[in-house]
Amino acid sequence: QVQLVESGGGLVQAGGSLRLSCVASGRPFSNYAMGWFRQAPGTERESVAAISGGGGTRYYADSVKGRFTISRDNAKNTLYLQMNSLKPADTAVYYCAANFGRATMRSDAMEYWGKGTLVTVHS
Repeated sequence: QVQLVESGGGLVQAGGSLRLSCVASGRPFSNYAMGWFRQAPGTERESVAAISGGGGTRYYADSVKGRFTISRDNAKNTLYLQMNSLKPADTAVYYCAANFGRATMRSDAMEYWGKGTLVTVHS
C-alpha cells in the first residue's frame, strides 16, 4: 500500500510560481510511476504531468509544457511539481497519484491518490 500527502498549494498572482510536494509512504518508492492531476470546479479531472519510477521519462499536458516541471527524489519518497508562469486557468485542486508500472497520463491507471491541494491563481 501507498499513502500520498500533498502540500504546497495556496494563493498566487498570475505570473507567479509555486511548488507542490507529495510525500509517499510505502517502499520501495521507486517501483511506482507517479503523476499530477487537477480538477477545477465544474470540470472533469485532467492529467497535468507524469514521471516514471526512476525519473527518466516525463510527460506533460500541452497546457503546461514549458511552465511546469515534474520531478522526484526517491531517497526522500517525494514527488514535486514546480509551477512557473501561473495563469488563472491553472486554478484547480491538484492531486498526486501513483501506479505500479509505467508512467501514464491515464487517471484510471492510477492505484493510489492523495486528497489534493488547492491552487488559486488570480490576475
